[in-house]
Amino acid sequence: MSSWTRWHGPAMARLWGFCWLIVGFWRAALACPTSCKCSASRIWCGDPSPGIVAFPRLESTSADPENITEIYIANQKRLEIINEDDLEAYVGLKNLTIVDSGLKSVAHKAFLKNSNLQHINFTRNKLTILSRKHFRHLDLSELILVGNPFTCSCDIMWLKTLQETKPSPETQDLYCLDENNKNISLANLQIPHCDLPSANLAAPNLTVEEGKSITLSCTVAGDPVPNLYWDVGNLVSKHMNETSHTQGSLRITNISSDDSGKQISCVAENLVGEDQDSVNLTVHFAPTITFLESPTSDHHWCIPFTVKGNPKPALQWFYNGAILNESKYICTKIHVTNHTEYHGCLQLDNPTHMNNGDYKLVAKNEYGKDEKQISAHFMGWPGIDDGANPNYPDVIYEDYGTAANDIGDTTNKSNGTLPTGVVDTGREHLSVYAVVVIASVVGFCLLVMLFLLKLARHSKFGMKDFSWFGFGKVKSRQGVGPASVISNDDDSASPLHHISNGSNTPSSSEGGPDAVIIGMTKIPVIENPQYFGITNSQLKPDTWPRGSPKTA
Repeated sequence: MSSWTRWHGPAMARLWGFCWLIVGFWRAALACPTSCKCSASRIWCGDPSPGIVAFPRLESTSADPENITEIYIANQKRLEIINEDDLEAYVGLKNLTIVDSGLKSVAHKAFLKNSNLQHINFTRNKLTILSRKHFRHLDLSELILVGNPFTCSCDIMWLKTLQETKPSPETQDLYCLDENNKNISLANLQIPHCDLPSANLAAPNLTVEEGKSITLSCTVAGDPVPNLYWDVGNLVSKHMNETSHTQGSLRITNISSDDSGKQISCVAENLVGEDQDSVNLTVHFAPTITFLESPTSDHHWCIPFTVKGNPKPALQWFYNGAILNESKYICTKIHVTNHTEYHGCLQLDNPTHMNNGDYKLVAKNEYGKDEKQISAHFMGWPGIDDGANPNYPDVIYEDYGTAANDIGDTTNKSNGTLPTGVVDTGREHLSVYAVVVIASVVGFCLLVMLFLLKLARHSKFGMKDFSWFGFGKVKSRQGVGPASVISNDDDSASPLHHISNGSNTPSSSEGGPDAVIIGMTKIPVIENPQYFGITNSQLKPDTWPRGSPKTA
C-alpha cells in the first residue's frame, strides 16, 4: 500500500460520507411538500403562504414515512379535510397537531392505521361535528378541541361523556351552537333521546370441560338504539354469532384448553358512547407435561419442567421407579404460574453420583394424568473420570438407591423391603469394611508371630514355653540321660538339664552323650561349673566333665 493511499484513503472515505449526507438531506427536501419543512421524524407546515390545500404527503421513497412521529400544521386556511388515506403511511405517528386552520371534517377511518397516536390537537378549526368512531380504537392521552364551532346535537354528546369519565389534565371549555346560534356550554347540554346504551350478558356457568360447547346470550338497550357486537379477542375455539336488533347470541364449539381464562364481551354502542358486559371463560382439562429437560446447574441443580392443567394438577416424582419423598434437600419449586400453565423445577441440593438415575414426573387431576421421564447424571463414579472410559456401563448408576436426606425415603414402609431396582448400599458397605478389618488383623498377627519366631532363634538359650512356635516343650529330669534341653522349671538351679535317651528327641548318639537340644536340633555342650556359679558338690555325677575325679 502506497503512502498516499494509507494517509488519504480515510480522508476520502470521510469526504464520500459527507457527500452522501448532503445528498440525503437534499433528497429529503425534495420529498417534503411545499410550505413544509421535513426531518427524519417530523413534518412542520406553518407557512401560510402559499400554504397547503391537502394533507402533506412525502413524495419520495427516499424518506420513510414510517419514521415520522410528529406532524405539526398551523395557519393553513385552505386545509379543510383529512381523508381516509392521508395518514395511512404514517404508522409510527404519535402526535398530530392542526391548529388555526380551516379543518372542517375528518373521515371515519382516517386514523385506522395510526394505532400509536397519543396526542391530537385540533384547536381553533372549523369542525361542526366529530364522531367518536374516529377515536374508539385509539388509546389517547390527550384530545384538544377548543375553539371549534360544534353544532349542538346528539353526535357530540360523547364529548360531554368523555370529559365526565376521562378528564384531561387541563379542563377544556367546549361550546356548541344551538338553533339560535347561541353558545351553550357542553357541560350543560341536554339532548332528548340521547343516552348511553347498556349491555347485559346472560351466561350460564362458564366453567366447561375441554371439547364441550357453550352458548352465550346478550341483550342491549339505549336511545338511539345501539348496535350489538361481540368482542372475543384472540379466541382459538370455533365460534359463531347471531344478532337480531337488541339481542344476540354467541356459540363456542369444541372449546380448546388454550381459551381458558380469556375474556368474552358483549358490546352495545351508539352515538353517545358504548357499554359492555364481560365474562371470563374457564376450561377444565387433563394435565399435559409440555416440557421436561435434563438437569441444569445454577445455584442448585434443577430439573426444569412445564405442566398445563386445570384444575391445578398434583405433581409426583419417581426416582428409579420408586416414589420420591421430597425434603429440604430435594423439592419441587414452581417459579412462574400463567393461569393454567406452571413453570418450575425439581431442585436438588448438592447431588452426588448416588442421585444419578431416572426421574419421572407424573401430573394428575380429576380429568386425567400425564407422565414423562428423563435420565439425570450429576457426577461420575468416584475414582472414574467421566471422559476416560467411554465403555463404562451406565447400569452402575441404576444399582444405587436414594441417598438419605437427598432424595428421601424410597423404601416400602409397610413390609420393610426395598423397591425394585434399589439396593441396600449400607449392608454392602458394612460387609466390605468387615472383610478389610479382618484381613488387617490377621496380617498384623502374622507379622508379630514372624518377629517373635526370629527373636527366639537368635536367643542364646532360647525362650520359655515356645511349644506353640514349634519348640518342643520338654520337662527336664535330673539324672536321666545325657542330653539337655532348655528348662521350663523355674525352680531349677541350672538352665541345662538332662533328658532321657528314651524321650521323643533326636538320638543321643548324634552329637555325643552331652548335648543341648534346642527345638529339634541337638548341639554338644560342655558345662562350666564356674559359669553358673555352683560348686562341684552341687553338680550331679552324670554332669561332670570327662576325666574329672568324682567325690563321694
